[in-house]
Amino acid sequence: MKHKVLLSTAYLAPVQYYTKLISYDEIWIEAHENFIKQTFRNRCTIYGANGALTLSIPIRKTARKMKINEVQIEYTTSWQKLHWKSIESAYRSSPFFEFYADDLLPFYTKKYDLLIDFNSELQSTILKLLNIDIQINRTSSFNLDSLNEYDDFRYLIHPKKDLCDSDFYPCEYIQVFNSKYGYLPNLSIIDLLFNTGNDAFSLLKCTRLK
Repeated sequence: MKHKVLLSTAYLAPVQYYTKLISYDEIWIEAHENFIKQTFRNRCTIYGANGALTLSIPIRKTARKMKINEVQIEYTTSWQKLHWKSIESAYRSSPFFEFYADDLLPFYTKKYDLLIDFNSELQSTILKLLNIDIQINRTSSFNLDSLNEYDDFRYLIHPKKDLCDSDFYPCEYIQVFNSKYGYLPNLSIIDLLFNTGNDAFSLLKCTRLK
């Protein structure tokens, strides 16, 4: 395994994504690719009362191709209110919702202009809640020449792709709706956080082992 990892920006990224954040010496977020629809860049998956539930941040379409560091969030719909209502409904009965809710709620009231900034600040908060202290860098250009230095997961960690990652073996934990639908792997990091609390970091390390 290389010492550097390259990841996309992500909205409440899945567990697999966070296992990469704790596994490398250098972490780089791609800031100059073109925005790709229907990816974790602006969507996440949580465990709702009816099973897996996708939450998507609407974006403002300003051009056919948009650089990810220029993508603006659209506020013509009340998506923040809807997302928080869904999160609260899914996890209010989880063991640790009340411990973390106040830290996350501001992201569903304050308006951010750029998607990448919203994702970055939300990710920083999640990392603090996980007691993970790491430095995350943004790329300065879209450069394919030096990718041999990196483990590149920008396009491998994807909601429509199987977990084709030899270093990721999800560890099961108790989820709110286990009794209805069983264990759902690789959901948003908040599923792990709300359900396991201080054990979340240990479970992230566990997922790196076969």
